[in-house]
Order: sequence, then C-alpha cells, then structure tokens
Amino acid sequence: MRNALEKIGDQVLYLLEMAGRMGLFLLTCLKCVLLPPYKMRPVLSQIQFIGARSIFVILFTGAFTGMVLGLQGYYTLRKFGSEGLLGSAVALSLIRELGPVLTALMVIGRAGSAITAEIGIMRNSEQIDALECMAIDPCTYLMKPKFVAAILSIPLLTAIFDVVGIWGGWLVGVQLLGVNDGAYFQGMYASVIWKDIEMGLVKSLVFALLVVWIASARGYFLHLEREGGFGAEGVSRTTTRAVVMASVTVLVWDYLISAIML
Repeated sequence: MRNALEKIGDQVLYLLEMAGRMGLFLLTCLKCVLLPPYKMRPVLSQIQFIGARSIFVILFTGAFTGMVLGLQGYYTLRKFGSEGLLGSAVALSLIRELGPVLTALMVIGRAGSAITAEIGIMRNSEQIDALECMAIDPCTYLMKPKFVAAILSIPLLTAIFDVVGIWGGWLVGVQLLGVNDGAYFQGMYASVIWKDIEMGLVKSLVFALLVVWIASARGYFLHLEREGGFGAEGVSRTTTRAVVMASVTVLVWDYLISAIML
C-alpha cells in the first residue's frame, strides 16, 4: 500500500513539475514573440512549412467534410421538409466547429509532429545546448518563428477550409441532390452572423497557440522525459505523446470556448 501511494505521489509531482515547466516555457516564448528583433526570413520559412505545405491536405479534407455535411444534412432535413436550410446547416457547422477543429487536427498531424521531432532531435544531439553555449537564446532563435508562423497560418487555413467545405456542401446538395441554389446561399446569408465568424476566429487562434506550444515544448524537454528520453525511440515516443496531447487539448478547448461564447 505504501509503495502504491509513493508511486501515485511521485507521478502527481512529475505531472505538476511538467505542467509548471511547460507554462513557464509558454510565457518565455510569448515574451520572445513580443520583443524585438524581428527577422522575416525565418518566419516566412516557417509559414511555408506550416501553412503553404498544409494547403493540399486542408483543401482535400475541407472538400470532403463539406460534401459529407451536405449529404447527411440533406437526408436529415428532408424528414422535416426543410431542405432549404441546408446552406445554413453546412455553413454554421463548418464556421463554428468543424473548420477550426479539423484544421488544427490536420496541422497537428502534418506539421506539429514534425516540429516535435525536429526540436527533439536537436535536443538529443545537443544542438540546443550548443546554442546556449554560444549565448544564443533557443526561444528567440527556434521557437519565435514557429509561434508567429502558426498564429498567422492556422486562422488562414481555417478560412480556406470553411470556404472549400461550403462549396463541397453546395456541390452535393445543389448539383447532386437538387436543393435550390438560391435557397442554399440565401439561408446561409440569413443565418451566419458575425458572432459565428468571431467564434471560429477565436478558436483558430487559440488552437494555433496550443498546437505550436505543445509540439515545441515536448520536443524541447525531451531530455526530461521519464520513459525513453534519448535516442530514436525517445524521439518517436515523445512525438507520439505530443500529437495525442495536442489533439486532446484542442478538443477540450473547443468545448470550453463554445461554452463561454455561446
């Protein structure tokens, strides 16, 4: 019994220590983002990596998400004779919920995992220690461009996702299932208000910060992981944990933001 309590207490202390460490890491990175110097080349490079290279998967996912919403929404609304509300259902579902969440999850899988692996390998091979020995702040040199690029890129990717998804719903609902074209867009125009767009924008900004924070922090503190902190296996395990942790955190914050803003 005593050994079990010791293990539980030890695990709780470890989790509290990790939470505090990651919180201080976030504050340090945000301070670096707000303070000069501002170098555009590293930021543009990260925008290309996080944003531009994610456009294809966002287009693909957004199109088929909108098509599924159009298909399912049509057969649901047809039971109540309300097929004309299909545009409203598709647009509100995408703008308020699915657009920000699915965009964040796609970016986590494509770019977040790579960020964790990159920083983890740099920690593993002592490149971060070498930067500190040369009096170069790792947060300013490594994290600042990633934070700025993510905060700029993910809201734009969310907007692209929403637009493509709406046209995907139009393709299925109007072109394949025969919903009136004018009713589709008029219903969308009448139902979508600024509060809906504001909710999607706030979610995308919060998710961007969460994604880049968790991905960067887990790689940065690779050497403090309890299980397999070094070597290729340690990097792979840390990357997996970062993806899972970021995905779950996005879903939790999606509910919290919805509960606050509704």
